[in-house]
Amino acid sequence: MYLYLSNAPRTLYLITDIHDEKNGRPRRALVFRAAEGSNQAIVEFLRADEVDVTNLIRLTSRIVKGCLGLIGVDQEIFLAVVTSATEVGNTRPNGPQPESVAKIHEVSFFSLSTSTWDDLSAATDGLLGPEIIDNSFRDGSQAQVFEHPCAPLSRIISTGSFYYAYDAPWDISSRLSVRLARATREPFSARDIGTFDERFVWNEYIIRSLLDFRGRLDEDERADLDRCQFLILAIQGYVGVFTMGLPAPPTNGTPAVATLALVSRLGWKRAGTRFNTRGVDDDGNTANFVETETIFSTDQHCVSYVQVRGSVPLFWEQQGLQTFGQKIQITRPHASQPAFERHLLQLMEEYGAIHAVNLLGQKENEASLTNAYAHHLTRARHALGDDLGITHFDFHNQVRIGGHDSVMRELVRIESIKDHIDRFGFTMCDADTDEIVTEQKGVFRTNCLDCLDRTNFVQDILSRTTLDEYLSLVRREWRVSNTLWNHHRELWAENGDALSKLYAGTGALNTSYTRSGKRTLAGMLSDATKSVSRAYINNFQDKEKQIAIDMFLGNLSNQRQVTIFDPIHDSVRAALEQRLPEYSTTKQCTFLIGTWNVNGRPPSGESLHDWLFPPQSSAEPDMFVLGFQEIVPLTAQQIVQTDPEKRLAWERKLLDTLERRPNKKANYVLLRSEQLVGTALIVLVKSELTAVIRNVEATTRKTGLRGMSGNKGAVGIRLDYHDTSFCFLTCHLAAGHVNVEERNADYRTIAENLHFLRGKTIQSHQNIVWLGDLNYRIDMDYYTVKSLAEQDDFDTLLSADQLQQAMDNRQAFFGYEEGPVLFRPTYRYDYGTNTYDTSEKMRIPAWTGYYTAVANWTLPSIHAQN
Repeated sequence: MYLYLSNAPRTLYLITDIHDEKNGRPRRALVFRAAEGSNQAIVEFLRADEVDVTNLIRLTSRIVKGCLGLIGVDQEIFLAVVTSATEVGNTRPNGPQPESVAKIHEVSFFSLSTSTWDDLSAATDGLLGPEIIDNSFRDGSQAQVFEHPCAPLSRIISTGSFYYAYDAPWDISSRLSVRLARATREPFSARDIGTFDERFVWNEYIIRSLLDFRGRLDEDERADLDRCQFLILAIQGYVGVFTMGLPAPPTNGTPAVATLALVSRLGWKRAGTRFNTRGVDDDGNTANFVETETIFSTDQHCVSYVQVRGSVPLFWEQQGLQTFGQKIQITRPHASQPAFERHLLQLMEEYGAIHAVNLLGQKENEASLTNAYAHHLTRARHALGDDLGITHFDFHNQVRIGGHDSVMRELVRIESIKDHIDRFGFTMCDADTDEIVTEQKGVFRTNCLDCLDRTNFVQDILSRTTLDEYLSLVRREWRVSNTLWNHHRELWAENGDALSKLYAGTGALNTSYTRSGKRTLAGMLSDATKSVSRAYINNFQDKEKQIAIDMFLGNLSNQRQVTIFDPIHDSVRAALEQRLPEYSTTKQCTFLIGTWNVNGRPPSGESLHDWLFPPQSSAEPDMFVLGFQEIVPLTAQQIVQTDPEKRLAWERKLLDTLERRPNKKANYVLLRSEQLVGTALIVLVKSELTAVIRNVEATTRKTGLRGMSGNKGAVGIRLDYHDTSFCFLTCHLAAGHVNVEERNADYRTIAENLHFLRGKTIQSHQNIVWLGDLNYRIDMDYYTVKSLAEQDDFDTLLSADQLQQAMDNRQAFFGYEEGPVLFRPTYRYDYGTNTYDTSEKMRIPAWTGYYTAVANWTLPSIHAQN
């Protein structure tokens, strides 16, 4: 097919040609143009004779393989088309229908609204790097350089890691057993591109609107659209295929032709690079989750064996800048169980029984994860049953003792591994009829720290062992075929390299051993080089790559999904939004918001009970959101490097106070905490609410020394409570009575530049609360303020309050509200007294500590505790 253009209005046409028609594809055209004034496209599916090609312009000389979807970037809509791909092979040549796979090499993005980027899009390598398209000079010396807005997307899609069903449509995203079971239930589903495993279709976000358009076509048009293969559903990961001759039986028969394929499908729901994406999210999705399927096909049978890998399903992080000693931080140790069980339940519903193989070591760093993993899994077995198990196998320790050869010997001797290999089995079907003979009953879930090198090594062993079990039943002479096992090793080595490049930026370690079965000096040097390269890539390149991944998946906060113009559908959606109360429920929740500048002092023996449970509040809050400032002395050393021990001491103090309170009605757990030098934010919740709180994230933003120092700045924590989003921010703004503009500037820096994962901003949330030491003062002299405070004349004081003036003048915190202030200024007392500052500085009393909120809040009075 080819891509054409007409102008006035600008319209793009994907049209099948004579060559396509010879291959059984009808002559049809898929037509795209932008709808006016919206993030919508107008799409039509026409017969080719309804389009006058003679009046169209060929937009690219390349043969187009298909369309990946529509994406909005910088207020424009772009059509993504595959312009270069090669066939990998047929994964099941003896099946009733071919199941061929193609690898994507190049993608081009063409705007529906402007010709500005056409030259870059049509160029052979136009999207793989910046192109100078304007030779005019600025100030006589600087050439203007343009890069296509979709260049980052093209770079990640054109790496050779994306694959799609080639030649005839089939569901590449689903494993063999699922496709066979589906075909039995729904015979016509095999060629229906609208049926797929959405966990692994990476362009689901950008093609969703076109799939919806397809769903609104009548049955015949939908069948024609599928036969034309205009729409491509792409997986990311690895696909490799080898076809080989295998010996005939010793007594009679002829040599057989067999196909060995390996298909790894990388999940996209928690996608990202090594140090940007770890652990689990609240929906149970884990980082680097991969389903890997070994497929062995002959003229008699097709055998499929499936394994999965994925990051340890807890909330944990690891900072990449500590290059060779990255410290693991379990961020929500007491609130991980719901997400942990959600992940395992999803696996059990999908695959049956699950047996985890944990390859982490027993050294301090990895041991903390292993211990937490084991603890959570023991609790999960009470809820999920005995179809869930785990084996801990210290890979590095085994290699240290007996080398890599010993891993294969010792692993399959472990009783729990051996038993589950036999128990799980494999899926086998008749090659001619697709009738299922036996079905795999469970999967191994293997992990190490990154789920790369060690994991790939062990999965190779499990795949080989299971394939050998099958051969021992049907063709014992093939068990000693060097050709077969050489191809098996090569596929797993390539698989390890491919998945490692996606997550860590380099090929996998240990692949020289996987390929050859030997550990050589060259292999060890290669592994050392890869380790150094990973450190560089993870620290200096992964951030931009993560942004590109999030853009492709629609995770950036400013992205809006492109929709297809449909007046009826749009009117129904608008009516549903207006009637939201009819099909939703509301729930009352109580938060205690507290902020405290502790002046560098650690917790004392004094109880915090009256602060956490003020006399005027009778109900126990659902959630505590507590901000601290100056939990460490703001010395030069502390400003450079955060000391977490002080925050941990306050966490222990808070939890101890909650545990010891009288008339306790509920238990509280630490949900999340985060620290920026002396500023910390701690969120505690009732333990029974952890199951309905999701997507908890934390971030920081420095404002000291123009953003280079953390002595001033903000800490943010965001979460979804049921279906409502909250963002909590504690900040410490610039000090000094006259430095109002610096404080306003600090606020703007935080408000505009503090971002959470996937590009979420503060304003992305329905409810926003600021709390902290804002440092705004009262513009009166010391004695006047002191006198008015002693008279409780708060109205007069607030009229001169710098924060109120900044809000009224829209210079800071505009749009936020605060509750009535019913207490005297809390800044600044002589230590341990209720007497305002009597030192030489005689600091003017002020309300420096505030909280303000926006959106669906009922704002109570603000109270103070000295």
